[in-house]
Amino acid sequence: MPPSAGPGTDSGLLEAAARWRDLDPDPGTRAELDELVAAARSGDAGPLAAAFTGRVGLGTAGLRAPMGPGPARMNRVVVRRATEALLTLLPADALVVVGHDARRRSAELAAEVARVVAGGGRRPLLLAGPVPTPVLAFAVRHLGCGAGVMITASHNRATDNGYKVYLADGAQIGPPDEQRLAAALDRVSERDDGRGTDGTPWGASPVAPDDAATGRLVADYVGLVAGRLRPGPRSATLAYTALHGVGRAPTAAAFAEAGFPPLVEVAAQCEPDGDFPTVAFPNPEEPSALELLERRAAEVGADAGLAHDPDADRLGVLVPRGAGWASLTGDEIGVLLADHLLGQGRGPDRLVARTVVSSRLLDRVAEAHGARCVATLTGFKHVMAAVRAHPELRLVLGYEEALGFAVGDEVRDKDGIAAALVLADLVARSRAVGRTLDDRLDELARRHGLHVAASRSFRVEGFDGVAARAAAMDGLRRDPPGELAGRSVVDVVDFLADDPDRPGRSRADLVVLELGQGAWAAVRPSGTEPKLKLYGEVVHDLSGAPPAAARAGAAAELERIQGALARRLGFTVEGDALG
Repeated sequence: MPPSAGPGTDSGLLEAAARWRDLDPDPGTRAELDELVAAARSGDAGPLAAAFTGRVGLGTAGLRAPMGPGPARMNRVVVRRATEALLTLLPADALVVVGHDARRRSAELAAEVARVVAGGGRRPLLLAGPVPTPVLAFAVRHLGCGAGVMITASHNRATDNGYKVYLADGAQIGPPDEQRLAAALDRVSERDDGRGTDGTPWGASPVAPDDAATGRLVADYVGLVAGRLRPGPRSATLAYTALHGVGRAPTAAAFAEAGFPPLVEVAAQCEPDGDFPTVAFPNPEEPSALELLERRAAEVGADAGLAHDPDADRLGVLVPRGAGWASLTGDEIGVLLADHLLGQGRGPDRLVARTVVSSRLLDRVAEAHGARCVATLTGFKHVMAAVRAHPELRLVLGYEEALGFAVGDEVRDKDGIAAALVLADLVARSRAVGRTLDDRLDELARRHGLHVAASRSFRVEGFDGVAARAAAMDGLRRDPPGELAGRSVVDVVDFLADDPDRPGRSRADLVVLELGQGAWAAVRPSGTEPKLKLYGEVVHDLSGAPPAAARAGAAAELERIQGALARRLGFTVEGDALG
């Protein structure tokens, strides 16, 4: 007999919840589900419907969703299904390395992955304790694994978690394997009866974390990233925050091995804490997340401040500017790193890569150094796909404007720790000759033109948010603007449309508006968060103007362009909300 439904509650929803409860091995999420069911029987079915409407799908960086019961949330059942689907892509003797960050439930979800890998006849290596995402990505190729799984939601809010997949090449899973995994996940989810493909119950054999292997792996990783740096000045005062994440210990070890003085840490944010008690969002792109870092940097008169996100795959940078401090954009960090690294080598076989919504200044920097630059879709799976497409070239730097940087290709994903070391090397070398990072940016502007790029996000959550993002993108495609803030739109590039000049081009929900004279604007929905993201760039000639004044003027123009585009999409700029 089906469970009794409350007023306005679909009995099928309660039946689905009952079936899910039978599958769920976790007493915590079963108790949460019982509360949702009780609320639905009392007439409040919204939260239960949200947990059972659709399934967590593969996005820009694997699976990511709020934690909780149901197929639309991150939990042990979803992780079981994803892992069984992953096993269909792997050879019978594959080694699968599994890691996790310090978020709530990350350790138990990683343990579930390892149990399913073992139950499926493969060899799991469960890393001991929380580790940074770049360490897990490094492990895949370093240890000859068939795949790697990282349980992390990176910089998302504390309520979220995620499941990142790497295949044997060490990069995040991408086309066509991504489509194969999605199809396998659909099949597993449809027939799930609480047992694996061989008919045995899930999770029968727990897997112990391997402390010794984890210690060796972290030491090898630290040796790699520190060993890349050339001998040179190491005198620099650098403030640092881990934002309650897992980057502190390996970052400190890497800086020590490279010969830098100890980082000046933000004590309140040093230790891993999945509640992220001092920040609303643990994302170094958010200005409020760096308030304690700014205060600490000012206290010690730092040359720069460095911030990792909770899984240490992204890097934020603060610099002293005027009487205060300023955050460098991801584009500014990217071109500084690229110019520095390209200046240390030579040869036409060098490659730098950026995403299509990152600054085109990288193209000019690469050309000046005699290197190749390629542009990819957003997401590091696309950045590394471009690297694989050019085996004759050596990756120097790949980056995306959202503070993600890959130095070399030993770690084929974003690596905030390696990027922090290269940035520190640049700071120390600049300091030794009386220059700052701002001085370096001004020099690039004089040589290549002043490029000012920026992005902004509009958070739109829930079912209404999904519809709002889709409606905004559809409206832009149907009726693109003819001008933005006085600049004519000279071309519209829709990455969902076929391009006869580029057959086989990867498709994405992205529209780029070309504005002439190097300027552009772009819109896309985020693949990891409930946001609509706007990007843009303008290029000005300094023409003898003071760089600070020219940069302020360019930034003001870009703000007008993005404001006009936001209003065209139905968003109010002041509140970053639906208009």
